[in-house]
Amino acid sequence: MTLLSRIFGTDLQPYRIRMTEVIKELHDLAVNLRQQELAQSLSDFRETVHEPFLFVIAGEVKVGKSSFINALLATGEEIVAVAPDPCTDTIQQVMYGSSAETIEINPYFKKILLPVEILKQISIVDTPGTNTISEHHQEITERFVPRSDLVVFVFEAKNPYRQSAWEFFQFIHSDWHKKIIFVLQQSDLMSPEDLAINVEGLRKHAIKQGIADPHVFALSAKMELEGKTDTSGFEPLRAYIRDNITSLDAFALKMKSSLNSAANYQGKLSTPLQLLSTQLINDKEFRREVSHTLKEQQDRSHKQVEQLIDRMIDDYDRITGTGKATLAEELGVLKLTGKSLRSIFNKQSSPQASMEVFTKDLEDKLRTSFEDRIQDGIEDIADSIRQMAEIIDLKIKSSNAMQKPQQDVFGDISERRRMVLRELKENFGEFLQRTETFVGREVFPEASTFSPNLAAGSGMAVIGVVLAVATSLPALDITGGIISTLGVLFAGGTILTKRGKIIKGFSDEISKGRQQLRSVLEEKLKAYVNHIRLKIDENFAEFDQLIKEQTIFLEEQQGLLIGIGEKIETLRKKIG
Repeated sequence: MTLLSRIFGTDLQPYRIRMTEVIKELHDLAVNLRQQELAQSLSDFRETVHEPFLFVIAGEVKVGKSSFINALLATGEEIVAVAPDPCTDTIQQVMYGSSAETIEINPYFKKILLPVEILKQISIVDTPGTNTISEHHQEITERFVPRSDLVVFVFEAKNPYRQSAWEFFQFIHSDWHKKIIFVLQQSDLMSPEDLAINVEGLRKHAIKQGIADPHVFALSAKMELEGKTDTSGFEPLRAYIRDNITSLDAFALKMKSSLNSAANYQGKLSTPLQLLSTQLINDKEFRREVSHTLKEQQDRSHKQVEQLIDRMIDDYDRITGTGKATLAEELGVLKLTGKSLRSIFNKQSSPQASMEVFTKDLEDKLRTSFEDRIQDGIEDIADSIRQMAEIIDLKIKSSNAMQKPQQDVFGDISERRRMVLRELKENFGEFLQRTETFVGREVFPEASTFSPNLAAGSGMAVIGVVLAVATSLPALDITGGIISTLGVLFAGGTILTKRGKIIKGFSDEISKGRQQLRSVLEEKLKAYVNHIRLKIDENFAEFDQLIKEQTIFLEEQQGLLIGIGEKIETLRKKIG
C-alpha cells in the first residue's frame, strides 16, 4: 500500500471531500461574480487536492535552485537543467511518471515526468529567479503559489538578504499564508563561523517578517552531488521532509495548506462584492437625494399654492363682504320705506332680474381679482416647479453615481448599469424639453383646449394656462348658487318680512362658495404639483429596478461567501 492510499484511507478522507466541495462553491461564486481569472485559478486549485504534496522552490537567479532540486531528488542525473542564461529560464514542474518524459506546456512552462518513487508523494516546481521574472513567469508562478503546500526559499549562503526574494516572500506570506522553509545554498563557500552567523541572521530576519518559528537549513548541493552526504547538510532537510511531508500527517498538513488557500480566495472574492456594495450605496444615496429633493420642492410648491389660495380667499372675503353689506343696506328698513323692491335695484326690472345684475357685478369683481392674483402668484409656483425638474437634472449630471467606477468588476452587470445611467441622463434632458411634460391633462382635462404653441420653447408657460383653467370655474359656480338662492327668496311675499332670510341665504352661499373655492384650488393645484413630481419620478423606474436587482444579487452572493467562510472554519477546526 502506498503512502497516499494509506493517507486517503484515514478518517480525514470525508474532510477532503468536503474541502473539494467548498472549492467548487468558490469556483461557482467566482463565475457568478464574472471573475474569470480567479475562476480559472480555482479550477486549477481544485485539482491539487488530489495531487501529491507540492513544493515550490523560489529565490533569486544563480543561488543554486536547480542544483538544490537535483541533489534533493538524488537520482544521479541532472533532472532540472542548470541554465547558463537565467533570462531564458522556464518554470519547470518535476512530477511522477511511469517513464521519463518532458512535456512543454508553453514557452514559459514545462513538466518533467520521472519514474522516481518520492515523486509519488511530492511534486516540485522550480521557478525563475525572483529578480528576472518576466510577465509570463510572474503570472504562472503566482498560479502555482496558491496551490503549493510548502514553499522553499533558496538564498545564497553569502548573502541571504536579496530584496527581490523578500518581496516575493511578502507576496506568498501575507497574501497566501503558505508554509515556508529557508535554505542557505552553497554553504561550502563559507567558513562554519560565518555560515552560523548568516543562519542566525536569516532566522531573525524571518521572525521580523512574520514567521514565528522559521526553519533554516544550510547545505551544499555541490557536496551532495559529489557524494559528500555526511557534510552536505541535506540530511536535516530530508529528516524534516520525512517527519512533516511524507508521514501520515502529511495529508492533514496539505489540507491545512489548501484551506488557507481557500480562505485567501474567499477574501479575494470579497473585493468585487465590496466594490459592488460601495457602488450600490452611492446609487441608493443618489436616489434618496433625488426623492428628498423632490419632496422638498413639492412641499415648497404646496406652500406657494397655499399662499396663493390664502390671498385669493382674502380677496373673496373682501369682495363678498362688500356685496353683503351693500345688499343689507339696500334691504334696510329706511331704504324700503315708500319704495318697492323694483325701485331699489332697477325700476325697469323684476327683483329676480335685479339680483342677476347684482350677482353679475359680484362675479366680475371676483374674476378680475382672481386674474390679478394668478398673475401675481403664478411666477413663484412656476419657478418652484421648474426648479423641481432642473435640480433633478443637475443632480443626474453631477452625481457620483453617474461617474465611471474606478474598476469594472462585473462585466455585463457593469455594462447594463452604464447603459441605464446613460439613458436616464439623456431621456431626462429630453423630458425637460417636452411641452406635454408640464401640461397635466390628467389633472386638468380643460388644458387640452389650449394650443401647444402657448408653451413653445420652455414648456413652463403652460403652467400659467393650467392655473388659469383651474381657477376660472369656482367663481362661476359660487355666484350661480347665489343667483338661485336669492331668486327663490325674492319670489312672492313681502320683502320686508323676508329680509333676514335673504341676508342669511346670501351669507350661506358665500360661505359655501368660500369652502368650495379653497377645496377646488387645493385639490387641483396640489394635484398638479404632485402630478409633475410623479412624472419626474417615473424617469427613474429602470434605475430603481436596477438597484433592486443588484441589491438582491449582492445579498445572495454575500450570503454564499459567508457560508463558504463558515465551512472553511469548520473544516479547520475538524482537522485541528
